[in-house]
Amino acid sequence: MCKARTLYPGLILDREVHFSYIAITKKPTSSIIQEQSLQARGVMASLDEIRKAIVEGDGDTVLGLTKVALDENVPAKEILDNALVPGIQKVGELFETGEYFLPELVMAGDAMTRALELIDPILGKEDAPRIGKFLIGTVKDDVHDIGKNIVVMMLKGNGWEVTDLGVDIPPEEFRSAVEKGDFNVLGLSSLLTMTMARAAETIDTLKAAGLRDKIKIMVGGAPVTQDWADKVGADGYAADAPAAVKVAAALVGKS
Repeated sequence: MCKARTLYPGLILDREVHFSYIAITKKPTSSIIQEQSLQARGVMASLDEIRKAIVEGDGDTVLGLTKVALDENVPAKEILDNALVPGIQKVGELFETGEYFLPELVMAGDAMTRALELIDPILGKEDAPRIGKFLIGTVKDDVHDIGKNIVVMMLKGNGWEVTDLGVDIPPEEFRSAVEKGDFNVLGLSSLLTMTMARAAETIDTLKAAGLRDKIKIMVGGAPVTQDWADKVGADGYAADAPAAVKVAAALVGKS
């Protein structure tokens, strides 16, 4: 309990109050209010607000509310499955329909990344059984990564140890990673029709190096189809991230 005293220039408590901690932060007042509100409203409201903030590209709010959810003992996988993934999937839909453009796409991706940096270390420690090691990247001449990043998040949340090479990865870099590592599955992402050939080139490069039988290969991306995957000799194809998780598990006999 505290009598009237000046705690900060312009802030005076003029009557007895109960308090244990007062912090002056740079966090926007709206974010503080939202966090306090969510603590009172419960888990589902919290996850829904995180999802909405992803769609709005509000990285500060996404980060703050993700911290609150973790502090409230919401499992990292639940945050991933019910907030981050649905949010970024909605952004992808808005982009495809022309309602969102590149700036909104980038802002949403950055917001998601900030939350993922918080939950990523925790995902590997939760109770999901270890399935295997997954190598993934977007092929040469293609710099799109939102779809790939969703797959990465969901794989990590379902027991995979994931190595993400990034975007614009040439066939030789995939070959080198496969040769040096002990990965179970390789995921090749092609988001443009013109870069689908790069995925085929990568598979041919692995064949030429005698590495094709060392690893299972999955392909995916907006223009990719099951027929095309069969044609280029891939072991698996997935139309979206949830399907990718199922196909990958099936490829290593753990479906």
